[in-house]
Amino acid sequence: MVPTTTAATTGSQEHLTLTHKLRKPLVEKLCRERINSSTEQLKSLLGPEFLKQQPDSRMEKADILEMTQQRTLFNHFNKLQPFSDNNLTESPVNSAPWRPW
Repeated sequence: MVPTTTAATTGSQEHLTLTHKLRKPLVEKLCRERINSSTEQLKSLLGPEFLKQQPDSRMEKADILEMTQQRTLFNHFNKLQPFSDNNLTESPVNSAPWRPW
């Protein structure tokens, strides 16, 4: 059986398309506002590191994200470092290395 389209179905699809065309710019604007707001929050959290780069120049969002990523990784590894140092000092110095053979 061949599908048929009726005037009601076509009108409904046109209405949905028109609604989508009207909503899309608004949704995109709200998304851009959220991204910009989050970027500004990250910039304020970076504080001194952000100002060290070039205080008079405007940094791109990608630069702010990269700096945030670097700082997060740095903080993460600093938290891991004391834990791994403790494990090294607790192990006996005279113990032989483990060998599976």
